[in-house]
Amino acid sequence: MESPQAAADGSPVKSGWLAALLDRAVSEHRQAGPLAAAPTAPPGRPRARAYLRRVLRESGLLYGTPAMRSAAAFADRPPEERLFRAVVATFARVALDIAALTGAPAGPRREQLLLLLAALCARWDDAEDIQRELVQMDPLPRRLWSRVEGALEERALSLSGDPAFGLLLHNGAVYADANAFGRMAVDYFVRGGLDVAKARRRLHLSDRQKAVLAQVLTALACAERSPSFTSRRAILRQIEDLKLPTPLENEVRRSARRAFEKRRRGELPDALERVQSAEMKRFILEQTLLASLVDGRRSAAELAFIQKLAGGLGVDRPRLAAFELEVAEFYRKNRDVVDVFTVSAGAGAMGEELLESVQDAVEKNFRRLMNEVRETGELSVLLAKAARGHALTRDEKARMREQLIDVAKAVPALAIFAAPGGLFLLIALSKVLPFNLLPSSFQEEDEASKG
Repeated sequence: MESPQAAADGSPVKSGWLAALLDRAVSEHRQAGPLAAAPTAPPGRPRARAYLRRVLRESGLLYGTPAMRSAAAFADRPPEERLFRAVVATFARVALDIAALTGAPAGPRREQLLLLLAALCARWDDAEDIQRELVQMDPLPRRLWSRVEGALEERALSLSGDPAFGLLLHNGAVYADANAFGRMAVDYFVRGGLDVAKARRRLHLSDRQKAVLAQVLTALACAERSPSFTSRRAILRQIEDLKLPTPLENEVRRSARRAFEKRRRGELPDALERVQSAEMKRFILEQTLLASLVDGRRSAAELAFIQKLAGGLGVDRPRLAAFELEVAEFYRKNRDVVDVFTVSAGAGAMGEELLESVQDAVEKNFRRLMNEVRETGELSVLLAKAARGHALTRDEKARMREQLIDVAKAVPALAIFAAPGGLFLLIALSKVLPFNLLPSSFQEEDEASKG
């Protein structure tokens, strides 16, 4: 672990919570390595960007809930603070991984992380002061640590605030900030310094993502019923907690007030017309799916709104179902992660809805599915093996996934089987549908083995 940074007067900096957190992140990175495997991309910036896309999903930052073992270090804190600190710690670990992937020279990593966090909080003067001190190899004054620590605490509400009236802005705020922070880290470690103008543009995009998501989630929350006066105030307070620039905040407030109106209930926000990138569309849709699970139920009005939203973003039903599976699968695997929200019950309810929709798709496309399964050959054998409860090797699972994707290309309505968890869904369906998904030769063989 690096020794504490000395203050301007030569005395060591007192270890506030941020200094201790960054020390721990640096130490864990050295001992445990990266949070996600490095992708097979050209070294430098391309590999770092590909890694960032992967780690945002695998670390849980996409869903606002970092799935990291080190979160246990904050177990003595209240839930909201525990989540907030786990988020900041995961940001730090991601930046350290990026430094390694870009081949950045050795340096005072803890202080470099402080610089990036200052930029994330738009503390531009502080960021430039830190950068100047690092170039001159001067010790950082205490005031810089205190200012960045305070700025992060001010952002804690948008990173871990409680949802009100089903308006879950926390997750979207975490992801938007994580993406902006990661991109700034890539730029910083590749260039060897912070480009303030470029970092400002990153934050502007992050704010735009939050603004659009806030409008969509407000419309979702109001899809079933108009909120009471108290609920309206709570929603507007959450929007304020996002700390958006004044023009963006005013735009979101106007959109929220339109969503409150009974005659506008369930309408898509006008801001969606400006959403063009595939990444932004996926971000909005996945966060909306997650928000719909908070209270453990999904009303007909919410489901209709989600379908309308997917259509407005150009996402078809099979792809929407695949997104739903990914969200549900993350929470199924990470029920013990640090989180202040209860969504497990909602994920279970979503699974039942999903099973019904896929069962309907299978029944309508049964003949085509059987033809495709038979023609793939090996897929039939692997399905039979799995359905009988035999364990598949990692190589067999990989081959089955590839062949399921081939089947999905031929039968688009069943593309969900190619999504993460699709294999298990297919096996589950083979046991509950009124017909057997396995080819007749395997059915006969299975009956003979039972006899």
